[in-house]
Amino acid sequence: MKKDFDVWNTQKKITQNESGRFYSVREIWWCKLGVNIGSEQDGKGDNFLRPCIIVRGFGADTCLVLPLTTSSKNHFLRVPVGLVDGKEARANLSQLRLIDTRRLVEKIGFLEKEKFEILIKRIRELF
Repeated sequence: MKKDFDVWNTQKKITQNESGRFYSVREIWWCKLGVNIGSEQDGKGDNFLRPCIIVRGFGADTCLVLPLTTSSKNHFLRVPVGLVDGKEARANLSQLRLIDTRRLVEKIGFLEKEKFEILIKRIRELF
């Protein structure tokens, strides 16, 4: 699959000049994840977006997120989180990453506390 890094670089330059967003843990946001290397999770569409759950904050400018997928493949690193933007979603634990809050585009919703606690437990099991 050919990836268009040049188009993403143009979008990334625009994102660099935006302001950070205010967020809370457990929120689900559309995030500009961009075009990435190899099997790293990419964003989709013109703005390279992917829904992500905010797992932890590190101040006003940085947060730890879990990208979501609609893939129905059963895998211990993909934890079901329910409907997100009208589609069944799974948190992709193997893609846990730190992002700048300028990558946050739009809040989609809020993950239920019980489901969030399951995610945190699964993350801790990885380390």
